[in-house]
Amino acid sequence: MKLRRLFQPRNPQFWLMLVLNGLSTVLAWVARHMDLSWPAATAVGVFALGNAVLGLLLMRNLMTTPEGE
Repeated sequence: MKLRRLFQPRNPQFWLMLVLNGLSTVLAWVARHMDLSWPAATAVGVFALGNAVLGLLLMRNLMTTPEGE
């Protein structure tokens, strides 16, 4: 695993990882600062965690694949 392989702007996985991590940040902010009912807060939290996990999996995949692929 090499950290420099993470930056692959021609790979769609790179952009999807950025979008998912940004969306999980926004969802975490919403869950923290908005007055939501417990089902809504739970749903927002689950989506935020799911986005974070998918973003991390994409990050790992990008770091383990060569740049040319």
